[in-house]
Amino acid sequence: MTKFRRRLTVQFMLLVVLSLLAAGLLTADSYRRTHQTELKDHMIRELQLINATSPWPDTSDPAALKEQLQAEALRYKKIAGMRVTFIAADGTVLGDSDHEPGTMDNHLSRTEVREALASGIGSSLRHSDTLEQNMLYVATTVKMDGKAVGFVRLAMSLKMVDSSLYNMWLVLGFGLIVLFILATAVSYRLARLITRPLERMTTAAKRMANMDYAIRVPEDGRDEISELARALNLMAKNLQEQMDQIRQNGARLQNVVDNMTSGVVMIGHDGVVTLYNREAEKLLGGAAKERLGRPFTEIRQHIELVELIREALEFRIPHQQELPVYYPEERQLQLNLVPMPASGEEDPGVLLVMQDVTAIRRLEKMRSEFVANVSHELKTPIAAVKGFTETLLSGAMNDPGTARSFLTIIHDESERLNRLIGDILELSKIESRRAPLQYSPVDLGVFLSRMKELFAPEAAKKNIALELDAADGLFLEADEDRLGQILLNLLQNGINYTPEGGRVKVQAEMIELPAWEEGDERVRITVSDTGIGIPKKDIPRIFERFYRVDKDRSRDSGGTGLGLSIVKHLVELHNGTIRVESTVGVGTKFILELPVIHP
Repeated sequence: MTKFRRRLTVQFMLLVVLSLLAAGLLTADSYRRTHQTELKDHMIRELQLINATSPWPDTSDPAALKEQLQAEALRYKKIAGMRVTFIAADGTVLGDSDHEPGTMDNHLSRTEVREALASGIGSSLRHSDTLEQNMLYVATTVKMDGKAVGFVRLAMSLKMVDSSLYNMWLVLGFGLIVLFILATAVSYRLARLITRPLERMTTAAKRMANMDYAIRVPEDGRDEISELARALNLMAKNLQEQMDQIRQNGARLQNVVDNMTSGVVMIGHDGVVTLYNREAEKLLGGAAKERLGRPFTEIRQHIELVELIREALEFRIPHQQELPVYYPEERQLQLNLVPMPASGEEDPGVLLVMQDVTAIRRLEKMRSEFVANVSHELKTPIAAVKGFTETLLSGAMNDPGTARSFLTIIHDESERLNRLIGDILELSKIESRRAPLQYSPVDLGVFLSRMKELFAPEAAKKNIALELDAADGLFLEADEDRLGQILLNLLQNGINYTPEGGRVKVQAEMIELPAWEEGDERVRITVSDTGIGIPKKDIPRIFERFYRVDKDRSRDSGGTGLGLSIVKHLVELHNGTIRVESTVGVGTKFILELPVIHP
């Protein structure tokens, strides 16, 4: 808009300057013509006066004629202040007030002389080579007896006229400069009054084009520009309200999509990803900013998924399927591919909704395995009881030795069945949190000493050294019965899986946190043995229910396969952690970390 204002100002100034210049030229030309006409009329009157007061000498002597006319020319020069020239009828100069007549050219061809010869009076305006200035010449014919005997010519310099014109041009030029300055100021002011509102509206329109609808234009006045400003402000207000509503709805929708527990991916008709929420980032990998605006075929880690999307775009048939994925981690996904309804001429594409069913499938598998394991574990002792009972009923009771042996087996299997059912009920109670913990201060030194005394006879049977290393005055808040249940299972496993002459050690200590790490104080309890160890592949699964590393030995030792699962759940109920370090043939180490004080 500044360029427009500058152009408008220049055009207005040019118009004013050209108008003033044209007026000046017309005035100067009129002044020059008027001045020359008045000067000519004055010179004609002077010629008439000369002819009337000084008739042409009546002499036939050329020398006398020249002398007399030369004298007259000089005399009239003093009187009139103009150059006087007497010219013979043949054009010879007989007398001149400003120049030697004998050296002057024949003047019969001069314009003023020819005009005077034709009409009696003649004039011309030309540059005088003799005087080297512009001159006005006026000549009249001198007649005697009706015959032209010569010419009298007056010449006057136009230097005064040129000087007057020069002065007039100076005044006119100064006036033009002043008027130019005034015209510049006035034109700039007028251009600013015209263009400034337009500039504001142009700026407002540009900002609205850039989605800034808060801009407003001053709308004072009742002219057309003010009406336009009011209309622009009203449009900006309506657009701002609509955009605010759109942004709010968009923010709500984005918030809903981002916080959905399902992964949502939208693919346009051209195969470009247009929506990719946070859950999709978690399930499929890749950030939304990397996926949005890119073809879905760039999701190269999931070839089967890419093929399913391609088929959905091509055939536009809803599709539901479970698909395993292995990036960014192994998961089982339930996919729902839904073709979006057509809108106008364009096909909007396909909506992909994903659910992570890994945990559900794992729980289903665990439940199935649990039922199978429970059935198997219950079936074994029941089958033994049934078999030996039938044998006794078939006549073995008559043999006291055989009967006693069979009854001992039936008793052991009954005990095993009782322990199994008890562990199942205990695990169920712990998992459902129907057994709340009763926290109380526990002196670990005293508590671990009692546990050592409890297992000392069993360890002595296998010549196993049972060691205890606990700092004095070490206390923590815990459910003492549940803590005992944890240690009982760990020590029982350590003794059972340690060969004769081995060692089982219990160590308790405070954990020293680094200076930069903040948190509650914790106690570490370590149960280590020099037993057979656990293979590396089995370590991640040892806390699963009914999982046994050595199934035959576990069954011979009377284990139910639920002890470590119970331990893990009880540790978690205490807001603690448990981990395993083991080397086959070297030994195993269970490391518990429990908070000293519970919130």
